[in-house]
Amino acid sequence: MNSLRIWLVGFGAVGRWLAGVLDAQGGRIASRYGCAITVVGIANARDGFVYDERGLDMGSVLAAAESGRPITDQRGARGWPGAIEGLRATEADLLVEVTASPPADGEPGLTHIREALQRRIPVVTSNKWPVALHGAELAALARRQGVAFRAESTVMSGTPVLSALADGMAGAVPVGLRGVLNATANAILSRMAGGIGYADALAEAQRAGLAEPDPAADVEGHDTVAKVMILSALVFGRQLSREQVSCQGITGVTVEEARQAASAGGRLRHVATLAFAGPDGAGTVTARVRPEAVPAGDPLAGIDGATCALVFHATPFGQVTITGPGAGPHLAGQGTLADIITVARGRAPNP
Repeated sequence: MNSLRIWLVGFGAVGRWLAGVLDAQGGRIASRYGCAITVVGIANARDGFVYDERGLDMGSVLAAAESGRPITDQRGARGWPGAIEGLRATEADLLVEVTASPPADGEPGLTHIREALQRRIPVVTSNKWPVALHGAELAALARRQGVAFRAESTVMSGTPVLSALADGMAGAVPVGLRGVLNATANAILSRMAGGIGYADALAEAQRAGLAEPDPAADVEGHDTVAKVMILSALVFGRQLSREQVSCQGITGVTVEEARQAASAGGRLRHVATLAFAGPDGAGTVTARVRPEAVPAGDPLAGIDGATCALVFHATPFGQVTITGPGAGPHLAGQGTLADIITVARGRAPNP
C-alpha cells in the first residue's frame, strides 16, 4: 500500500469537494488503487495554513469552513499566517494547488507550485493562470527534478484531455488542434441557435449556476485563451504569451447569426484554434479564439449545452476528438483527484 501525504492549498469549491471525497471515500480509494491519501496541510487566503503531520480530520475542517470558523482551529495542529510560510516549514509528498490565481501574474499559485517543485515535491493543480503563463517552465522544472507536474482540471475540467494527449498519445507528433473549451459560452450559443437573445441566454446560464455573476472571463474569451496557452505549453512544449493568442468573445454575437448557422445545418461555436508551421510546436503559430460558423459534420457542430470538445491532429493518429462536460467544481475536483491517484500509484511502495 502506497501512502501519500498531501498539502491542499486552496479551500474554495474545488478544495472542499476534494476534502469531502477524501473523507467519505478514502477507504474505497485505498482499496481500489492501493494508495492511502492523508491530508496533512490545508490553506486558504482568509485563515492561513494549518498542519498536522498525523493527518488532519477532514470532517472537522469542513465543519469549520461551513460554519464560518477558521479552518486553522484544529486540535493539536500548528498554524501559519499564509500558505507559503506553512509550505516552507512543513513536509508532504504532494502539493495540490487549487487556488484561483488571477491572470495578471498567476500569483500566489505560481509561487506555491515553484516552491514544491524546487524541493522535488510533485504538484497537481487546477489553477489555470500559473500554468497558462508559465506551463512550459514548470513542466521543464518538474522534469529536471524528476517529479510529476499534472494539471488535468485546467482544460475541460474532469474530462481527461491533457492526460490523453500527453500520456495516452506519448510519442505521437502533435500538429494542431481546434476546440470548444468553455462550457458557459457554448451553452449560451446553443440557446441562441434556438432563437433566444444573448442577454436572455446569459441570464439563463447565470440562474443555472453555469455562468458567474460577472461572466467576463467566459463570454469575453479570457478563460479559453488560458486553455489555449496551457495546451500549447503542456502538449506542444511551446510557451505562448497572452498577446500571441488573438481573442474575440461572444458578446457581439446576434441571434440572427446563431440562427443562420443553425438553419444551414451547422452551429455557431466559440472556437479555439492552435496550429504551428512545423511539428511539435515549431515554426510560426496560429493561436486564436473567436466565434465561427462550423458546418454540419464538423465534430464541433454536434456538441450542445455545457459540453466541450477538442479535435486534436497528430501523426500517426490523424484526427482524434475528445468530448465531455467542461464545467463545475465537482468535475474540476474529479480531474484533480484523478491526478492525485496517478501520482500516488506512481510512487515506490512504502517499505
